[in-house]
Parts: sequence; C-alpha cells; structure tokens
Amino acid sequence: MTALDAWAEQLAAWAIPDHIVAAAPESPWVLPKAVFTRRADRYVGSPVGASYEELRKALQDKGTVLDIGVGAGAASLPAAEFITHLTAVDANADLLTEFAQRATALGIEHELVQGRWPDVAGDVDPADVVICANVLYNVPDLRPFVEALTGWARRRVIVELADAHPLTSLNALWKHFHDIDRPLGPTAEDAAAALRELGVEPEIARWRRPSMAEYRRFGELVDVTRRRLCLPPEAADDVAEALRGQGIDAGNPPDLGSSGREVVTLSWSGSPKWGS
Repeated sequence: MTALDAWAEQLAAWAIPDHIVAAAPESPWVLPKAVFTRRADRYVGSPVGASYEELRKALQDKGTVLDIGVGAGAASLPAAEFITHLTAVDANADLLTEFAQRATALGIEHELVQGRWPDVAGDVDPADVVICANVLYNVPDLRPFVEALTGWARRRVIVELADAHPLTSLNALWKHFHDIDRPLGPTAEDAAAALRELGVEPEIARWRRPSMAEYRRFGELVDVTRRRLCLPPEAADDVAEALRGQGIDAGNPPDLGSSGREVVTLSWSGSPKWGS
C-alpha cells in the first residue's frame, strides 16, 4: 500500500458507526467557533511556535500570504506587521467574518474566499507564502490538495498539524461510553511520508503548544464533547465526571478533538504555477 493510500484509509476509519450516528440527538460534527477565536486572539497578542517562526522567516521583510482553512486567523494574523496582503480561504462563513474583523483591526489588506481547497484555487491568486494549519487531517485525498498548495506559493508552503490525529484525545471516552475502539492514526509522520511520495521533502519542526483555556467555562467543553460523542443532553454530568477523571482541569478547559498540544510544522519550497 502506498503512503497516500494508507493516509486515506486511516482517515476513513474515523467514520462514526452508523448505529451510533442514527441514535445521536444532535450532529456530532461540532465547530466550536469560540475555540478558534480565542486561539487567534491569544496568538496575535503573543505569537508562538515553529509555524510562526517559519512564516516570519519566509515573509522576509514583507510579503503576501494565502491562508488555507484560516479559521479566525490564528496561523497568519500573528505576522500581521509583515503581511502586505492576506487571502483567507475557509468553508465556514462565520469564521471568515471573525477573521475579517481581526484583520481589519490590525490594518491588513485582505480578501475572503469561501469554499474548500483546492476547489476554489482557481479563484485565488498565488502568494509569497501559503500557510495551512490544522486542516490536513480533514483531507483524505492529499495529492490535489498538496499540489495546489505548492503551486500557489512563490516562496514557501507551511503546514501545521497535531503530531497525532486530534480525535485520539477522545478515544478513551468513546471506549467508556460506547465500548468501541477508535483509530490511532494517521500521524504527522504519515503525512510527511505521503508528501515524500508526492516528491516533496518537508523540513520538520516539532514543538509544544502552550496550555490555554480554550473555553470560557468548563460547561462549554462538556457540551461540545458530549455532542462529539453522540450522547444526549442528560449525559452531561457523566461526561463532566469522565473529563475530570481524565485529568482535565475544569478551570483551564482545553478543546478535545480540534488540535493537540504536540504539534508538527512541515514546510517546503513553493513552485508557483504562474512564475513570480
């Protein structure tokens, strides 16, 4: 099996069993907007991590940025003073609005493109740097995605992802509440192997994301986690107890399932589709 096929197969294994989804009172596919906005605000105020350092180096004195899966801007906005124009791509209109508010406040000239990469690549101009944070685990077909990242970057492509699939943080809870074993992969190393199969030899930087409260209240974490586990509202107390049993600090509630603290930054040279 090729590395690309293994990547796609491991992601497919994360599908929730049909009988559990059918019994769920609410959709388990929760997008916790507050988590994205709190991360963006924190990192704008205090830039951190190898992805920021790589972005700052790639921008040199100044440059343009294309942020794929921008969210509220946590990956790109911390480098605001070095960005001459920022194109933000995301499928979620609410997150694009959150990004735009922050970009405007920082005085960054920007453009919003709603849609999925690489479907909307034809609507986007190349940039000096293409950055893509915490998206790759949602991309089973890596070839067109990565080829478009590389083809739209004049200088550098920067991809950030959790070292292990972020949903693994919920595995013990799936076992506790549903008695099912969830996958363990893929990992960032699997992503790097797939990139090499595509002819990309990434530079790899491993780092640790500082701990932060990603929800204002522990109850918010409980509610999102309950929904992700396909449990009814009356299970909230049981979920809270299970989270505390896992050592979750109720006074500093992290998000489980959208990223991790052990992070890997993969970067490589761009190969622009339209010259410079």
